[in-house]
Amino acid sequence: MKIDLLNTLREKNPIAFNISNFVTVQDVANGVNAIGASPIMSEEKNEAEAMVKISNSVTVNLGAFTESQLDQIEAVTKFANLYNKPIVIDPVAVGAVQYRLDRCNQLLDKIDVAVIRGNAGEIAALADVEWNAKGIDAGEGNADLEAIAKKLAKKRDCVVVLSGKTDIITDGEASVRVYNNTDLFKLHVGSGDMLSSTIGTFVAIEDDYFEAAQVATTVFAVAGEVVANQMERPLAGSFGPQLIDELHLIDVKTIEKHANFD
Repeated sequence: MKIDLLNTLREKNPIAFNISNFVTVQDVANGVNAIGASPIMSEEKNEAEAMVKISNSVTVNLGAFTESQLDQIEAVTKFANLYNKPIVIDPVAVGAVQYRLDRCNQLLDKIDVAVIRGNAGEIAALADVEWNAKGIDAGEGNADLEAIAKKLAKKRDCVVVLSGKTDIITDGEASVRVYNNTDLFKLHVGSGDMLSSTIGTFVAIEDDYFEAAQVATTVFAVAGEVVANQMERPLAGSFGPQLIDELHLIDVKTIEKHANFD
């Protein structure tokens, strides 16, 4: 794993275009900025092409959208494909709400994406695998998670990051598992969104999206674990700001020391 991509990211300071949602937009912007990229946000369809042209990647979060926002998302992703800017999709709660699943699949049918990042319930829904999703949470199921992730990766010809207690990253053939984790990720609404946007910063500077996704996931997981281990008590409200601090402070040496993957 090319952990030193973190140094490359900070040297290049790519512009990461994020279509976020009102629940987590500030955490996403601050997380992107902390890791070493330059965040840019927009909800205006009329500037879609201009925004894509100046950006190095596009991350689309489907956590809270309207039909008019979907029009903007379709315009942005169309231009991203036109100008060869990698797209990361975060399919929030598609395993729990049929409308979200339908609209996400309609979007994915029209575009090429670099990475899809979701929890088990979301990835299973997009892979057409039965799973009991619970809102934005992963829910429960008995199917093999790596097999689910690989199925979706092959279906959409992209890299899939299935995040959870163990993160699984796959291109449909090879796979990597990242074991760094903390329960505080589940208590901080927006951790998944921040992971997706972090992946967006790495695909902005690395054309091997499988490599970029596994490094981004490892960096983010280690940062969260380091913060949790430094806390005397598991304080959910303090975790988010300290996670952003750690994304700014973390370095290659720290990641290499703590990273647990195979």
